[in-house]
Amino acid sequence: MNKLDKTFSSGKKNILNIYCTAGFPLLESTTEVMLSLQRHGADIIELGIPYSDPVADGPVIQQSNMHALNNGISIQKIFSQLNEIKEQLHIPVILMGYLNPVLQYGLENFCRDAAAHGVSGIILPDLPMYEYEHLYKPLFKKYGLHFIFLISPQTSDERIHLADKLSNGFLYAVSSSATTGKETDFEHQKTYFKKIKHLSLKNPVLIGFGIKDKTTFDIACKYASGAIIGSAYIKALQETNDIDSTTSSFIQNIINL
Repeated sequence: MNKLDKTFSSGKKNILNIYCTAGFPLLESTTEVMLSLQRHGADIIELGIPYSDPVADGPVIQQSNMHALNNGISIQKIFSQLNEIKEQLHIPVILMGYLNPVLQYGLENFCRDAAAHGVSGIILPDLPMYEYEHLYKPLFKKYGLHFIFLISPQTSDERIHLADKLSNGFLYAVSSSATTGKETDFEHQKTYFKKIKHLSLKNPVLIGFGIKDKTTFDIACKYASGAIIGSAYIKALQETNDIDSTTSSFIQNIINL
């Protein structure tokens, strides 16, 4: 069984998915960050593949992408790093990236290597649903990788149901149409969250964009199976030389206060 399915079928509530950028803050930080996230209570790790034009991401994650690229990170290096710790990682790992570098690597090569190195799911926000369904879906299925689509407050009910049909593992509900890291008025978005909750979707839903602390995490968890935190954690890593203690306090401030 895919690790994402195990996580969501375990009965655990308030699933915490934390995003980190591969090769950040240092080239070799990837494994330390991931093991620290697992150690201190993350339920899922979303590992970002750095790209020079991350259109869905705000300035904090964009800067971490450029920093990691300058450090020398590559898809090949990411798979090498994952291979070092795949026996130690027990929680699901999702690779989040953009289509162009994946196509340059070779989509089948990418799916094969991702599966071989313990990856459970893939997010490519610039891959259209039509192309996924008619061109690429068999490859992800062949290698047992769940593919996760994003929906937003502007997504029609019809497209939400299509995204839900095509997704496996969970559905990523963007809290607003802004990029990652932007302030989100969660009070204003409650109508959207309620709508998603009552659409009878087959997949569990995780809410992302604008989740930065216990307050926003708890609000998201009222309407979904959990939430995704990215920019706030990257910002915390920017300001520390001690990844493990920073990760510990960051997660405890979200789940235990």
